[in-house]
Amino acid sequence: MQIQVHSDNHIEGSARLVEWVSASVADKLDRFDDEITRVVVHLNDENGIKAGSQDKRCQIEARPKGLQPISVTHKAESLDLAVEGAIDKLGNALNHQFGKLRSKRVTGLAPVAEEAVEGQDALLEEDFLADEQLRSS
Repeated sequence: MQIQVHSDNHIEGSARLVEWVSASVADKLDRFDDEITRVVVHLNDENGIKAGSQDKRCQIEARPKGLQPISVTHKAESLDLAVEGAIDKLGNALNHQFGKLRSKRVTGLAPVAEEAVEGQDALLEEDFLADEQLRSS
């Protein structure tokens, strides 16, 4: 999984910030490593130099293999809280997305297999009864 971190002009995009965000994303989304090709993180300060609550925004976009990108946004009073909140939201969204896919695979295969076995049993039973009738005649 490739992780890219971008920040706007109001947030100092230091190497330490990029390392921290990348490590946090990699740590929390580690179990999806094989299913995600890239994660893009955008950090913004919506008020610029002015102070304000809920003015730090973190948007994270994950690109799962073979699926549409999933994007989440979280606003908070500090960059740390915005990043952690967005990572949690993305983890929940990915759990939901991959959970739906897994349940479709499991439920989609089970009825087909049961019907095939039942149909096969019915044919075997018909053959057996036909043979029995021939023997008794």
